[in-house]
Amino acid sequence: MISPGVATPRGFSYLSLAPPRAARHKKPMSLEADLLAERRRLSRRVSLWRALAVLGVIAALAVIFGRGDMGGLASGEHVLRLRIEGVITEDRRLLEVIEEARSDSSARAMLLVIDSPGGSMAGGEALHGALKRFAEKKPIVALMGGTAASAGYMIAMPAQHVLAREATVTGSIGVLLQSFDISELMARLGVRPDILATGPFKAQPNPFQPLTDQGRAEMMRVLEDLHGQFIAMVVAGRRMDEARVRPLADGRVFTGRQALGLGLIDAIGGEAEARAWLAAQKDVPEALPVRDLEPRDRVEKFLNRYVGSLVKTLMAEWFGVDAPRAVWQLSR
Repeated sequence: MISPGVATPRGFSYLSLAPPRAARHKKPMSLEADLLAERRRLSRRVSLWRALAVLGVIAALAVIFGRGDMGGLASGEHVLRLRIEGVITEDRRLLEVIEEARSDSSARAMLLVIDSPGGSMAGGEALHGALKRFAEKKPIVALMGGTAASAGYMIAMPAQHVLAREATVTGSIGVLLQSFDISELMARLGVRPDILATGPFKAQPNPFQPLTDQGRAEMMRVLEDLHGQFIAMVVAGRRMDEARVRPLADGRVFTGRQALGLGLIDAIGGEAEARAWLAAQKDVPEALPVRDLEPRDRVEKFLNRYVGSLVKTLMAEWFGVDAPRAVWQLSR
């Protein structure tokens, strides 16, 4: 602002262009309001783009991990591909999906891809039963990968045709029940367990005391019965005499080439050979698309396979006694 003239010692006056002292320290209100409004507009714009970026990432993950997840059913005639990998345990959702696929008129056949060292006896039995019911209505071709042993071999038995690679490790027809004995270690530490049981066999096997001869005999009685069940599945699935299967059911593993010579598989090959067999023997055209049968999305499958299996293995091997299992184990 312009102030009035001020007298000077020489009698002259001048006009002051400087604002008053108080005004010089005061910020213009209109400028401050404009800056605040602009800042708010920028903040809203950035928030919008951040939200869109998050939604984009979520959508991309949904596409990546949900791709091929059919939930058991798909439209149009097709051939199913079911992958069984890792340790086999009883999986309710997997059994439900197989049952849904059995009732799906558009599913013409199944490619059962196996890469498993085995699993629990009950888990193998449950999966074997579900696949057997499927095979009564539609053909199954089993494809063995690197390993299809113990329960991994068991679940291939309902298939009308079994293929393996020459280097596949298969067989291991047997059942095991293992525990550990830390009674000597506890004695050295001066720790004595106090075990209460309603019978002499209730606490056997028990890691806190040695297995008695009577307890060992009882455990073998159970294992022999389970072993007989396994052998019966092989006899029925491979259409072989029991006298021919029993000598092979001592827990030994075989290569795919050896298994072919013993009658434990039908041929050497992979998916191309499986599709050719389905076309020639079951009138399932090779041109039909193959669709993966997924009981869960890929994230859940990854966590279940790696994290879940690790926890189950630690609990079973180190902290307790697992149920009888049909699992191929490398000799120590």
